[in-house]
Amino acid sequence: MLRRWIFAVAALLLSVVLVACTPATNSPTDTSKKVAERVVTLTSLSSDIIYRLDKTKLVGITGSKLFEEDARFQGITQVSKGQTPPNLEKIVALKPDLVVGSEEFHAEILPKLKALGIPTLSTQIDKWDDLAEITKSLAQAIGADPQPLLARYQTFIEKPATDAPSTLVLVSRQPILSPNKNSWTGDLLAKFGINNVVADLQGKSPIGGYVTLSAEKVLEANPEMILVVDTRQENLKQFKSEPFWGKLRATQNNRVYVFDYYGLVNPGSIDKIESACNQLEQALSAKTKA
Repeated sequence: MLRRWIFAVAALLLSVVLVACTPATNSPTDTSKKVAERVVTLTSLSSDIIYRLDKTKLVGITGSKLFEEDARFQGITQVSKGQTPPNLEKIVALKPDLVVGSEEFHAEILPKLKALGIPTLSTQIDKWDDLAEITKSLAQAIGADPQPLLARYQTFIEKPATDAPSTLVLVSRQPILSPNKNSWTGDLLAKFGINNVVADLQGKSPIGGYVTLSAEKVLEANPEMILVVDTRQENLKQFKSEPFWGKLRATQNNRVYVFDYYGLVNPGSIDKIESACNQLEQALSAKTKA
């Protein structure tokens, strides 16, 4: 059962863009200064960034559900779908001069592409500053100006809280999984001055940057605000069935907020990141229930 859970949660958190705790590479393996004209992206975030930098360079993308109803990406070849590995033959057939993937999630296919003489760029995003670094690297690779996007990112976090409530983020219920400071989520909370009650905790979770909590630990932390991540596996209704739920300050004061998985846990896309930041700002400005 534990083994099944480990793979299930790993697949969830590694989908589309990996959120992990290893240093970001974010640099091309090819030292050539040649500007890339045909780019294949294996993560939704890199697809979004490349499109915004110069959409004419994007010839292949990952098959993310974020793009299913996005008119911008209609007609662009999908080289992967869901949890299936990228199709090597499809990628090669597109004749790319750059393939962008996740350092860990695409650790098998990127070396194969490199062996075929195709330049690759390996990315990892586990903190806010990585977003800017990845954008700069991609812009440099395709000869684009990153400044408009970098300026937009700053507008997402320009209003840090002055007196933020103690906060707990709940990603899964069985077991209770919460991000510490070594995660995209944890670093994003820190940008808003939010007091993440598990920021400095370390645990035995198989997912880097996350800790598992017992009901007793949740009660001991007794946060003033709770952020529940809405995924296919867990939702607010299930958490409400827990005996400890009604004993927490956050639930008693009606300071429980449901967040999309994309943006808060997995960056996903620029719009999703902006949406999560806006929701954090709204949650922080909400009044405590009398």
